[in-house]
Amino acid sequence: MNKILLALLGFTAVAAHAHVTLGETSGYAGTYQKLSFRVGHGCDGKATTGLTVTLPEGATHAKPMPKAGWKIDIVSSGALNEITWKGGSLPDAYFDEFVLQAKLPAEPGKLYFRIVQQCGKVSVAWDEIAGEGMSKGVKAPAPVLEVLPASVGTQVHVH
Repeated sequence: MNKILLALLGFTAVAAHAHVTLGETSGYAGTYQKLSFRVGHGCDGKATTGLTVTLPEGATHAKPMPKAGWKIDIVSSGALNEITWKGGSLPDAYFDEFVLQAKLPAEPGKLYFRIVQQCGKVSVAWDEIAGEGMSKGVKAPAPVLEVLPASVGTQVHVH
């Protein structure tokens, strides 16, 4: 019994640090939202040297937060916007956050963000979306934000 419990606890600990996550779980439709993408590890022990966030359709007006030691590239092509932090080094033994602000779409629903984590010449895409009825998680899940209906009194003043 103890071996099973230890195995489950070990799996939970690995799963908790197994991907790039989003610090915020929800936001209100039509508002500006801070989005904190947490990198909990490198790629197979290698340091993270770049992170690219692709905004889903409907998320607009993105502004990245500067990060000491990292350069920022912004690519805008139609409905897709990509923000890349590169040139720094986040060792595998540490975690950090890459932060941006974006305006959420006017309609409620789930927003999935495609993330590419660069570790030198190796990259990992965190972009899988669990389908309906899937009981188990995916190996490289895309961070998700639940866009809630705008409530009465929701402020949209932060830019």
